[in-house]
Amino acid sequence: MIRSLWTAATGMKAQQLNIDTISNNLANVNTNGYKTQRAEFKDLLYATIKKTNLNDDLGAPVNLEVGHGVMPSATTRDFRKGSLIETQNDLDFAIDGEGFFSVLLPNDNVRYTRDGSFKLSVDGDEAMLVTSDGYIVLNEDDDVIIVENGMTDLNVDSMGYVTAKDEDEETIELGRLKIVNFMNPAGLLSEGQNLYSITAAAGEEYLLEADEMDSKIVQGYLEASNVQVVEEMVKMITAQRAYEINSKAIQVSDEMLQMANSLRR
Repeated sequence: MIRSLWTAATGMKAQQLNIDTISNNLANVNTNGYKTQRAEFKDLLYATIKKTNLNDDLGAPVNLEVGHGVMPSATTRDFRKGSLIETQNDLDFAIDGEGFFSVLLPNDNVRYTRDGSFKLSVDGDEAMLVTSDGYIVLNEDDDVIIVENGMTDLNVDSMGYVTAKDEDEETIELGRLKIVNFMNPAGLLSEGQNLYSITAAAGEEYLLEADEMDSKIVQGYLEASNVQVVEEMVKMITAQRAYEINSKAIQVSDEMLQMANSLRR
């Protein structure tokens, strides 16, 4: 009976984590570029009470094993592209395909994001392209993208080249957005603020060259979250039912222990 109590308890803890993950997905349903998470689980060690014993094709053909429950193994991100929402804002960019924008933090560390809601940070007679939090958006040379005073008609083509018109109506190239990708994007570390940091599991970043990348940069659009509300609600109901049945298993085990304790000779 004691084994069943602990086993059911691991099931309740696992489903609590599952609910936490689903709740975070639903909370970020309107977050630009958010990628849904999925909790994964694995079974715990087994107590082998009796092993197979075959002699001359006779004997027990299967093991007698009792499991000890479940434990969380990972929370993976689904990097499928979210739908593109038109904003008609020239400083909003979306990546139609794979890849990440590269941004520079004040501590000179580089982070990665799918959120292309950029702004202009004015400094004297020029302005820099930055994120909503003021982090510098890098070009493919790991430098800032400068928009000088008087420039108009900021434009970004599908390959990420940023151009603008000067006071003489001449088109000036300001640089190309640095779009990178990883061998294993699921290995990136989520840091909040729509930012990811590189890890050994993700692999080294590699630049998506303009003449080779399949992804496109779309100006005037933002990538929405790829959370499917209906799917998350179904997962939540399933997790709730699993939580309930595990709690019921604890109640039944407790009742059986009470019955055993109340036995009289």
